[in-house]
Amino acid sequence: MLKGKKAIVTGGSRGIGRAIAIEFAKNGASVALIYGGNSDAAEETVQEIRALGGEAVSFKCDVQSFEDTKNTVEEILKIFSKVDILVNNAGITRDSLMLNMKEEDFNEVLDTNLKGTFNMIRHLYSHMMKQREGRIINISSVSGIAGNAGQANYSSAKAGIIGLTKSVAKELARRNITCNAIAPGFIQTDMTDKLSPKIKEAAIEEIPLKRMGQPEEVAKLATFLASDNAGYITGEVIKIDGGLYM
Repeated sequence: MLKGKKAIVTGGSRGIGRAIAIEFAKNGASVALIYGGNSDAAEETVQEIRALGGEAVSFKCDVQSFEDTKNTVEEILKIFSKVDILVNNAGITRDSLMLNMKEEDFNEVLDTNLKGTFNMIRHLYSHMMKQREGRIINISSVSGIAGNAGQANYSSAKAGIIGLTKSVAKELARRNITCNAIAPGFIQTDMTDKLSPKIKEAAIEEIPLKRMGQPEEVAKLATFLASDNAGYITGEVIKIDGGLYM
């Protein structure tokens, strides 16, 4: 489905990003993983992809930094010569009620989740325009659609990603470049593993399908959006949440 394609996945060492990177590789893509700090997890993902017969490289990069992302994109282009697919998955949480939320916690979440997405798109924008082809997939969240108590920073960032997705989709459509967002609900990752059993149980009770999603399910949706089969889909926000927000 993605044979010969070159992809970048931010936050690609764990969770949803890792699952996307592996699924892309299974479908024939070469993958550049961008990670923030866990070099062991990044290397493990790279080795797993190579064991499958795929091509993978990893780069440590602070997606908050305009210069760091610029330099990393340039390095990836030296190796791959081109980039066909960009998945902006890097994200963090700093949950707290507004009353107790620190300014730095608000800023850090927006800088990583939203500005990091902007930085990566900005540095690949001209490249994809010259190619007259590309797929951009931004990982938002149902929290960015419906909001969530205790996540004013995270919900704001993820809502911002939706606005950014639609703007970029309109700008790049004439060059055969699509830009879509995926909005996961409760997916079983390191992030949700930190929740208490009581909170998990309450969340699952609200989900019509009565279970958390798996990273691999999100990865299969991302693979479809990255493929030629999704060439007429752009500017969309696709929820994958077990029916939580119908």
